[in-house]
Amino acid sequence: MTLTDLRYLVALARERHFGRAAEKCHVSQPTLSVAIKKVEEELGVQLFERSATEVKITETGRRIVTQAEKVLLEAAQIQEIAAAGKDPLSGPLRLGVIYTIGPYLLPRLIPRVHQLAPRMPLIIQENYTARLADALKRGELDVAIISLPFDEPGLVAQPVYDEPFRVLMPSAHPWVEQTHIDADHLANDQLLLLGAGNCFREQVLEVCPQCRNVGGLQRTLEGSSLETIRHMVATGLGVTVLPSSAADELEMQNPLIAVRPFSEPEPARRVALAWRVTYPRSGAIDVLRTAILECGLPGVRPIGRAPLPEAA
Repeated sequence: MTLTDLRYLVALARERHFGRAAEKCHVSQPTLSVAIKKVEEELGVQLFERSATEVKITETGRRIVTQAEKVLLEAAQIQEIAAAGKDPLSGPLRLGVIYTIGPYLLPRLIPRVHQLAPRMPLIIQENYTARLADALKRGELDVAIISLPFDEPGLVAQPVYDEPFRVLMPSAHPWVEQTHIDADHLANDQLLLLGAGNCFREQVLEVCPQCRNVGGLQRTLEGSSLETIRHMVATGLGVTVLPSSAADELEMQNPLIAVRPFSEPEPARRVALAWRVTYPRSGAIDVLRTAILECGLPGVRPIGRAPLPEAA
């Protein structure tokens, strides 16, 4: 049994389809099918149940695939350790970013990383926090930019900066006359939120607990992204809450929108870098953190740097 065989097993378990798994592995479907059958014969157990419409993994197969994922991750560590020993800033860095950070940070971050580490191109994936965590654990990502809290076995998170929240409203809204907005006022207006499952939605609801009440939630509308929501605000549909990186420059760009800070205590989110405890390219993490802080995102407050955990 080879590492290639294990990759085929893991791909089929994830895709539950021979054709799609073969595409993921960049081989023909017959090649993958023969390899899976060979592994089953070698082990003497059935790993997958085949039918004309679907592929199901057996309980034994699930346990073996879990172990195969661990083996592949450990094998990948060998190459990472070797690369780190040569030059941690040479070679691609696979970076994950949550949706509410990527559009505002990446245009500033990419050129800065290129200046600091020109031989370290970024392979970028935007996704939800839970999916980025899974990709980190599987070794599909090297590091992710996420919002705390974040507590995942085998992963470490280091805070980078705090980002205050802003209230976004139509330029003709009565709140424009105020210099600061009280958080509990959000429950008295039409509040635009991201859809369920997004961590920023939950952070906004924590800012205004009254909005969790049935009456409050009846006054909310959902958008698919922060950009969609801000366009809805510009039409006069309601108000919303955005991180400062997405809000502070909007008044200069769109005369239909007004931005106001919250009254004290000012709500904010803490943004962090997350990676596997065993990830050996600490120099790459160091450069990425420096580049983020040098981006000059509007409103953010850097956090004092803690020592990087040593790779196991």
